[in-house]
Amino acid sequence: MSGVSSSSSSYVLSFQCPDQLGVVAKSTGLFYEVGAFVTEVSNYSDPVSETFHMRCVFDDRQMTVPLQEFRERFQGVADAFGMQYQLRPVEQQPRVLLAVSRYDHCLNVLLNKWKAGALPANIVGVVSNHPDCRSMTEWYGLPYFHFPIASGSKPQQEAQILGVMEELEVDLLVLARYMQILSDDLCAKLAGRAINIHHSFLPGFKGARPYHQAYERGVKVIGATAHYVTPDLDEGPIIVQEVRPVDHKVTVEQMVHLGHDTEATALSHAVRLHCEARVQINGQRTVIL
Repeated sequence: MSGVSSSSSSYVLSFQCPDQLGVVAKSTGLFYEVGAFVTEVSNYSDPVSETFHMRCVFDDRQMTVPLQEFRERFQGVADAFGMQYQLRPVEQQPRVLLAVSRYDHCLNVLLNKWKAGALPANIVGVVSNHPDCRSMTEWYGLPYFHFPIASGSKPQQEAQILGVMEELEVDLLVLARYMQILSDDLCAKLAGRAINIHHSFLPGFKGARPYHQAYERGVKVIGATAHYVTPDLDEGPIIVQEVRPVDHKVTVEQMVHLGHDTEATALSHAVRLHCEARVQINGQRTVIL
């Protein structure tokens, strides 16, 4: 097998469509026709929703046409099969804006992984309704947007967040323990482009003080759930869930600290999966490729 040229470029293509005969043959056949060298592929046929999901990574070491021509030819395949798809260079990492309130454990982990090159995202800034995390953010060399919320000012504050997203060309908003409920209007505008971390193993123990609810029920595992944001509070499609075992000796204070680690792990994992184009929303569920 020929090696990868140092001048070659890699691309990620992911799509979903109604499941039907020929979708694999036509899409992969096009790869062969244009000399796209496939290095990674995963797919799933959902028998319940009757949808087909696929993700491919390929490079242009042997491509016989420019990427734009491949894109135009793939558009024909997409139109024929009713596909929703995205195609981008692997090195073109999604632009991410983090939102936080006062708890900084998720923010710290995300920024640390990003700075270390372990998170395939281009974090462009942090927005908050409190000033508490400014010094941490600026230590990482990122802009900090402090938009406080006063009585009746939430619509204006959300408009400021949208303004920052437009100015910075943000692809994904990550709620890293941002302790505000987004309006239905903002949720609709950010459909599929906003991830939240909930400090509980959903769908159980929703709402406030979930660790206290879990403690009172004597649970044997605690968890955290990263999910897409929807107008239905804490009910968006789940991307990642993490759990930690506990027993009767664990106090509620210890449970909270264990939960913080779990939250940060789940959220960073979910952001990585999204940024690698591995997550596809399928109704109320997600397909991870």
